[in-house]
Order: sequence, then C-alpha cells, then structure tokens
Amino acid sequence: MLIRLLRHRLRAYGGLVAVVVVLQLVQAVANLYLPSLNADIIDDGVAKGDTGVILRLGGIMLAITLVQVASAIGAVYAGARVAMSIGRDLRAGVFDHVQTFSARELGRFGAPSLITRTTNDVMQVQTVVYMTLTIMIAAPVMLVGGVIMALRESIELSWLLVVIVPVLGALLGFAVVRLRPLFQAMQKRIDAINRIMREQIGGIRVIRAFVRDRHERERFGAANSDLMSVGLSVGRLMAFMFPTVFLIMNLSSAAVLWFGSLEIENGLGVGSLTAFLSYLMQILISVMMAVMMFMLVPRAEVSAGRIGEVLDARTTVLPPVAPVTELPRRGYLELRDVGFRYPGAADPVLRGVSFTARPGETTAIIGSTGAGKTTLLGMIPRLYDVTDGAVLVDGVDVRDLELETLWSTIGLVPQKPYLFRGTVASNIRYGKEDATDEEVWHALEVAQAASFVREMGGLDAEIAQGGTNVSGGQRQRLAIARALVRRPEIYLFDDSFSALDFATDAALRAALVPETRD
Repeated sequence: MLIRLLRHRLRAYGGLVAVVVVLQLVQAVANLYLPSLNADIIDDGVAKGDTGVILRLGGIMLAITLVQVASAIGAVYAGARVAMSIGRDLRAGVFDHVQTFSARELGRFGAPSLITRTTNDVMQVQTVVYMTLTIMIAAPVMLVGGVIMALRESIELSWLLVVIVPVLGALLGFAVVRLRPLFQAMQKRIDAINRIMREQIGGIRVIRAFVRDRHERERFGAANSDLMSVGLSVGRLMAFMFPTVFLIMNLSSAAVLWFGSLEIENGLGVGSLTAFLSYLMQILISVMMAVMMFMLVPRAEVSAGRIGEVLDARTTVLPPVAPVTELPRRGYLELRDVGFRYPGAADPVLRGVSFTARPGETTAIIGSTGAGKTTLLGMIPRLYDVTDGAVLVDGVDVRDLELETLWSTIGLVPQKPYLFRGTVASNIRYGKEDATDEEVWHALEVAQAASFVREMGGLDAEIAQGGTNVSGGQRQRLAIARALVRRPEIYLFDDSFSALDFATDAALRAALVPETRD
C-alpha cells in the first residue's frame, strides 16, 4: 500500500527526486574513494616519507570532501522539500476526499480516526519518504561499493564480510517481523486517545456536573497505559537492536585488526588494512541505516494502509451522471414513499413516508425520540440517500440535481448548531459570503439575535470554536441567522428552537412567516 500510495504522488516531483539521486550517488562515490586515497597516503607517503605524495593526495582528499559536503547539503535540502511536499499533498488529498463523504462514511471512520489519519499517519509516511531520499538511496551504493572496494584492498580478509553481513541481515528480518504488528496496534491506540480526549473536552460540563472526573481520569489512564505498553514493546525491541548492531560492528573491527595484523606479516600494507577497516565500517553503517529504515517502514506501511482506506472509500451519495443545474426556484418539496435503512440494520428507520411541502407553508414532522426525524431531514440535502422512494425538489429527484444547485436551494439549521472560530459576521456570512452588513443585521433581527450581538460588541464580536462563549439559545439563533441570510427556497429546522424560551420562540416564529413567504 505504501508503494501504491507514493507512486503517483512522486511523479509530480520527478525532477527533484532525480536531483536527489544524482547528489546521493556523488556523495556515496566520494565516501568510497576517500579510504582508498587515505591508504595510498599511508603506504606511499607516510611509510616512504614522501611529503609531496602526502600533500598531493591530501589536496585531492580535501577537494573530494568539499564535493561530498556540497552534495550532502543539496541532497538533504531537495529530499526534505520532496518529503514535505508529499506530506502536504497527502493531507490535502485526505481532507478534500473527506469533504465528499456522506454522513454514513463519516460515521464509519469517526472524527478521531480521521484526524489521526490526516496528521499522525501522514507524518509517518512523510518521514519514510525523507529518510529514503536522504539515506536509503546511498545505502545500497555504499554497501555494494564497500564490498567491492574492500575486496580490492584485501581478498584474504573478505571472509569476514561473508560472516558479518548475513548476521546483520537476519537481525534486520527479525526486527521487521516483530515491529509491524506493534506499530499497527500503536496507531489504533492513538485513535483511542484522540477519541477519549475529544469526548472529555467536548463533554467537560457534563463530566463535572455528574462528578465523573475520577471515572474519566481512569478511562484516559487506561487508554494512555495501553499506548504506553505498546510503545514500551517497540522501545524494548529497538533497545535490543541498536546495541546488538554496535556490538557486531565493534567485534568486526576487532576481528579485522586481529586477522589483519597476521596478514601484514604476509605483505599487506598498513594503509590497505586501514582502508579495509574503513570500508567494513561503511558496509556495516549501510546495513545499520537499512535497519533504521526497516524499523520505520512497518509503521509507515500501516499508516499508508489507513490513509488508503480513506482515499479508497467511496461516498454513497454519488453525483448524477447528467445533473440538473437549474430549478424554477419555487420551493416545492415532495417525499414519495420514502424509506431508509442503515447498513446492516435489521429494520428500516423509515418506511413509506410521503408528504408535500408547498411554498409558503410550514410542515411540522412530529415523532418520539429516535423516530427518524433527523434522518428524514438529512435525506433532503442528501446527507444520506434514500434506500426506497424518492425526494423531489421542484419536481426533480434530488439524486438528479447537481449538489451545488441542491444545496443552494436549502437552508439547514442542524439539531446541534455549530459555530466556527471567528466573528459573528464571519459565522453569519458562512451562509452567504457576499452578504452586506444590512443583510446580516436583517437576518439577526429575524432570528432574535440582534440584541445580544449588540451587547457582545456588534458583528466583529469574537466567537470561540464551537460557539462555546455563547449560550445554547444564542448558538441556535446565530445558526438560524446563518441559514436566513442566504434566502433559500426551503428552510429545514431540525429541532432548532429547543433552547429558546417561550417568548423568544414565539417572536422568532412570527418573524419567520414573512421570510418564508417572500
């Protein structure tokens, strides 16, 4: 899934990726060439006392080092730019795709999981892209090149490579097999933490009103401990891996020096032994970098799978093949034998609902809690699609209407009114961006909200996220004003007067009558 997710995303940055590859190859070749030059300095310069050779080869080493440094800086910059761009594109892609979801898909994933997938999961993929571009491109070159150059320095010591590299490879395979399920569990635990945090922050008043602080602390503590236990398992495995890798590296160095000293008596130069040791370290460092990468890859694969689940999900509210883009704007609403069943439910929520709401009329839908009133209203703007029957606006089935056309015809005030962080004006103009101050104030007057808005400081008064700095009744009235300012043909009020006192309710209903008849 990780490869599939990144394949077409990287195409847009093919030029930068090519630059990174070239710079990493230059850096790797420079790294491989330096130990060989150092060996020549020792064997041909220091051992023979030839200062000219030392200065000449030292100058070449300095020039190659400068090229290596410049290549490394350029590769890291270009790699970071590609990785950050991929992260930005993935976040935007997930966000844009979620905007197409119906209420059914949103309920399937849940807000906490969608937040985790858009932030933490994208970050895991982004990190792997960055590490791949800045480390993993050079690692195979260093590994293969190091083996070739080591053999070039000493065939006799090459048997050490045959022993050391497979041992590290087996260690790498062990890490990959153990880490993948742990990282999968970790992402689910992060989802749980997000869900509990959202519930506790959103329901803080209820928690305190019913003195449930201890229960919520225990619930969060349990979820936090679950995440910690998975994290500890990952940490223990990594704590085992890295010391083991360093142990193998140090034992390898000692083995090279031990057996290399015996080969010196057979004519092996000190410089060649030093170069062989350097190449061995490059080989082991390359394997260690691969170990680090393969520790990140399992988590990134899990995250990529979770992102892919969102991107592959298809909304059940499909756009029409030949959409109707214009309506006569009469505000005529009809439901014909409408039925709705949630996926997997044994019984339908609604069955055989039929009625007609004509322009200028008020139609009340009355029923007990859970009878399906909100579900019924949600099918009119296509938050859900009917499973039986049809919903018609001005004689056109809503499933044949262009969504923008349908939504512009309807003003919905949801059961739980939500206000966005900003000002009173920005929240009201959410219904109509180009609304004038006069139109905004008129909508506030009709919604019986003008008086408390003036007390707050006018249209520029601040509104907190979710409208938490105003009362429930004030939130409802501001939400009603937001629907009124767009002057739609059909108003849908989903229990939108529940927090209003009797006098305000009566005044608002009376003020609405001429608005709905215009």
